[in-house]
Amino acid sequence: MLNGQYADISSISCISKYSGGCLSIHTFHGNFFVRSTDLLSLPNINPDAGFGMQMSIEDALTENSVVCFQAALLYTSSKGERRIRVHTMCLPVTNQLSEIYAGADQQAIIGLLAKMGADRSVTASLPDAREAMLNASVDSLSAFGGTLPSSQRIGSLPICYSLRLLPMLISAMCKFTAFRFGTTTKLDDRVFAMQQCKSLPIQYLIQSIYPHLYPIHKLGETTVMTKNNTEVPHTTRLHLSSANIDRQGVYVLDAYDRMYFYVGSAVGDQFCQDVLDVPNFMSIPEGMIDLPELENPTSENVRAFVNYLLDNRPNGSTFYVVREDSKIRMEFFQYMVEDRTESSMSYYEFLQHLQKQVKS
Repeated sequence: MLNGQYADISSISCISKYSGGCLSIHTFHGNFFVRSTDLLSLPNINPDAGFGMQMSIEDALTENSVVCFQAALLYTSSKGERRIRVHTMCLPVTNQLSEIYAGADQQAIIGLLAKMGADRSVTASLPDAREAMLNASVDSLSAFGGTLPSSQRIGSLPICYSLRLLPMLISAMCKFTAFRFGTTTKLDDRVFAMQQCKSLPIQYLIQSIYPHLYPIHKLGETTVMTKNNTEVPHTTRLHLSSANIDRQGVYVLDAYDRMYFYVGSAVGDQFCQDVLDVPNFMSIPEGMIDLPELENPTSENVRAFVNYLLDNRPNGSTFYVVREDSKIRMEFFQYMVEDRTESSMSYYEFLQHLQKQVKS
């Protein structure tokens, strides 16, 4: 650090205030106020809050087998009790790039990139934030490609198994409300989405960026067990592409804070009668925001599945029944993030773009 030269104590005495050596935190991301180099003031706190931070490596870690991170939360509970909670995490140190990639957490990476992008959009510009996300993807793929023999890099995008969904999530994040281009996005909606990026826990942030799409007309192919040890009918998730939307089908799109119940125009009359309590598709009213409680197996299974999705989150979601010819159908289709839009590439085009960038 001092290049072997003499340094007086008065000059270096302040170092201990900013770093314990080897590692230091240089940027925090989240909903808080920074009071000092390692002290944050929170307006309030809940178990579902998410935070991020960037570390600086100030010294070689070759002599260490692990590095330790510790965070202490001092708070007053809702009952007026003063409490402290300490979290400690130890991570192994390695000089092998392949081991680092093998242990990479793609969801944590996306969570940090979303927080960095939200801050970058405010301090710089939205195009800068989007470019930084793309560069992060290109840099990670290029670095991993450098660990592969030349024979494995020909004609394919170099990507490790642990980061296999990173390109798809970055492509979806560029189409997320906080970062997408276009004048149709309201400023309030964009700022709200940025605040979600900074405060949501990773699980729900990923779901907001890449929502879950379920074909309700195939409900019952599998089952899941609830907390009360009761079985609930389930179905497989679909990729977010309009190619997977059938006019004869019914779909649930779960985007964490809102849920869409999409009904195709060629859906069967029997389904409309059993689930929506209307004789046919044309009788589905506009602005329907819940499912009627009907005493038949189809209605009970659909409502049990929807309630199962809603129960697995800390807060409720806005529910919409969307007809194929509804005015709000575009709200549903804007979540088809694997499709091409006027200002964004499709997922396939995005992969081709990444491949060109990595090769260059």
